Amino acid sequence: MLSVNTNSGAMIALQYLNDTAGQLQSTQNAINTGLKVASAKDDGATFAIAQTMRGNVAGYQAVTDSLNRGMSSIDVALSAGQSISDLLVEMKQKALSASDQSLDTASRQALNEDFKALRDQITTIVNNAVFNNYNLVDGTTTKITALASADGTRRITVNSENMKLSGSIVTVKSTGSISTQAKASTMIATIQSSLTNVNSALARLSSGAKKYSIQAEFVQKLSDTLSSGIGHLVDADMAVESAKLQSLQVKQQLGVQALSIANQAPQVILSLFR
Repeated sequence: MLSVNTNSGAMIALQYLNDTAGQLQSTQNAINTGLKVASAKDDGATFAIAQTMRGNVAGYQAVTDSLNRGMSSIDVALSAGQSISDLLVEMKQKALSASDQSLDTASRQALNEDFKALRDQITTIVNNAVFNNYNLVDGTTTKITALASADGTRRITVNSENMKLSGSIVTVKSTGSISTQAKASTMIATIQSSLTNVNSALARLSSGAKKYSIQAEFVQKLSDTLSSGIGHLVDADMAVESAKLQSLQVKQQLGVQALSIANQAPQVILSLFR
């Protein structure tokens, strides 16, 4: 039937042209963003899954930051402990020299001054072993805790080690000296005990640092795996999108031509009234 009021061919051609235009817009968006699912409008279910996974990745980044801060605090404590251990070795040497009965008073006094300088240096090191307001060697902090899971329910704790003078680890008194042969002889055993304690404390701190390091490595691998999974869900295959773009552009041009032909159909009616 020929009608000037209804052009079925044009309506069908327009429907297909609009559908092609919608597909072309979707493909162009994928090319522009690099994502086949850039919003909930594209694919609500996939977008929701990807957002959940993005939340987990963000959580693991916070875990990594927490672990890194913990490791840095422990590294500072380890550096302080190693320096204290070195000082104790020097102090033992001074005490051993001062324990020599044949040493004259002036020489012993000089050794004692060196000994006290080394002793006081331990206090300086302890007081300055601070990172992020944590001091793990002065007794002000009993432990340091870092996040271990993205939901915050699991944590890793490392105990501090008090290396102040007159403590349970460094048993050398803050007033300790080697001013006499007897004091020097007694000090040798005290320093040796302190040295053993400090080295044991360093081993415990090192073990704690290793726990943080292992967890940080695991969290990084887990985060990378999740990021890869997100990519598989929402990233556009640019080779596919490029081929689709070329196809849709040709299809759009053909659709325009088909619509143009359909719109010319009513012109046939004019020939009937000539």
